[in-house]
Amino acid sequence: MAAHFGSRLRKGAATTAVAAAAVAALSASQAPGVTVDDHGRQTAADTTPSPETGADGSATGNSPYYTDLPPLNSPRPDPSSTAGTPVVQGPAEAGIPATVLDAYKKAADSLRAAKPGCNLPWQLLAAIGKVESGHARGGRVNADGTTLSPIFGPQLDGNGFALIKDTDGGAYDGNSSYDHAVGPMQFIPSTWAWAGRDGNGDGTKDPGNVYDAALAAAHYLCRNGWDLSTQADLDSAVLSYNNSRDYLNTVMRWLEYYRKGSHEIPDGTGGLPTGRSDTGSAGTRPAPSPQDTRTPDRAGESQKPTAPGKPAEPGKPAEPAPPGTGSPPPLPGTPTDTVDHLENAGTTGLTATAGQAFAERIGTRAETAAGKAVGKVRIRYTIIGDTDAAFAGGERVAVAVTDGSGVAVAPVLRAGEKTGSFTVRATVAGRAVPGLDYKATVTERVADTLARTVATALTCTPGGTFADRVEVRATYKGAAAHGVAVTATLIRSAQDPAVNDRGPYFKDAAGKPVRTLTGLRTDARGLLALPELYADDTAGTFVLRVTTAGGATLDVELTVRAAQTSSPAPSASPSPSASSSPSASPAASASPGA
Repeated sequence: MAAHFGSRLRKGAATTAVAAAAVAALSASQAPGVTVDDHGRQTAADTTPSPETGADGSATGNSPYYTDLPPLNSPRPDPSSTAGTPVVQGPAEAGIPATVLDAYKKAADSLRAAKPGCNLPWQLLAAIGKVESGHARGGRVNADGTTLSPIFGPQLDGNGFALIKDTDGGAYDGNSSYDHAVGPMQFIPSTWAWAGRDGNGDGTKDPGNVYDAALAAAHYLCRNGWDLSTQADLDSAVLSYNNSRDYLNTVMRWLEYYRKGSHEIPDGTGGLPTGRSDTGSAGTRPAPSPQDTRTPDRAGESQKPTAPGKPAEPGKPAEPAPPGTGSPPPLPGTPTDTVDHLENAGTTGLTATAGQAFAERIGTRAETAAGKAVGKVRIRYTIIGDTDAAFAGGERVAVAVTDGSGVAVAPVLRAGEKTGSFTVRATVAGRAVPGLDYKATVTERVADTLARTVATALTCTPGGTFADRVEVRATYKGAAAHGVAVTATLIRSAQDPAVNDRGPYFKDAAGKPVRTLTGLRTDARGLLALPELYADDTAGTFVLRVTTAGGATLDVELTVRAAQTSSPAPSASPSPSASSSPSASPAASASPGA
């Protein structure tokens, strides 16, 4: 829930004084500013997120919030205190219901992995959850984190609050006339439609589930490239959640309190704050006590609208009017109220290569029925379709404000790795004006040249394995072509590209011969090493054709031939079978007369 501004702000002076005094040091560094809400009304705030950075009104529609401040005593002894000096603790206020605490921490862990530069502390989610719903009404949730009964803020019918007519057909808040902030983190339906997340993995995005709501709040606070470790970005993020200086001050006090220490308590045992920004009841500092025995009042219960004009009972906030019975005061012609339609402001074609930024930015012109330009209007750009394209920070939604010529220019859109077409829809934030769709197309990464990295001859014996693997380098306009799709096919010849049914082959995962490989991609240097090549028993010269998206082609020659056998060395001249010199006969050798 969140505060409202100007003449519609019904907040006791005591609340303002308490909150302002508690955080004077935080407020001193902020400069005055003006922002425009979803209906074109200007609302003052000391610090507001710049519309050009994509801040979209507020997550809560500036609904009411709890104003109670944490105890002055830290939840654990201050390390700087004098040794031996007892420090009173406030365990009841430092306690956070177990399931709710788990949701905050899991959401912060998820953002630490997805957007490490945001530096989101889980204690910030706890601080916002505290002032929005008292940690889901003291942890009244079931095992999967869904609140036991719905949590609704008052209907936003312009009667003391912002005017936000129904945007969800009553799907989330049960009201088909006006919106309510919904769930433990108090998202209005129009914000939940694009910011909602599935935090507990059940396949649904439920604003009444503390895991879903905490993760959505984490992503909401981490959009626009904000670094929450810096005070300026932290202030901008919190103010984008609820555009109120008092709200910022209250959240900051709880953030610092939880940073000093907290502990887990059983679900359903947490107490509820009592001060409310919409009833004039000032926030208080709970007195430290060993155990919180307070009975929650109806401030955080499911606020199903009852009879209009029902006065508040002592110590209880006024009930909101029933759905559709509010009587919003007439609104003067604000810029948003005068918009009749949207026009394309010259966007001609949105095409980008995978992984690259779209060169053209989307421009949309807001016009009256007479065709006149309307400035200071928030235009919401939403990416629709099966794509991983995104605006800055990985967001699928961005907001820009129309200038004096009525034109709002979307932030730079960057293509992901998924190819194909998707839609970017422009709508007027806070007004039911037909949207304007822009078609965007992501094309494949391409290469215009392929070459082998090593030009050695590739030979093999029948039935053997080629000693060298084929490695190629793809380039586009002389630069390495990263992530380009490559196909390798063993063809019959350079003139006949049909797949060969004999000769060299690759092996699939099962070890079977394959002669076409697809799904290959070059690395960051444009390189690709093909798998090993094998030869069957067919000898001859064969062709491996490598192609890429973009038309680059390379033919590689492969040779299969039997190993050469060495010829026998010529033999020496044959020796004579008998000696040329006569041998003496045995008789001749005998002595005469023997």
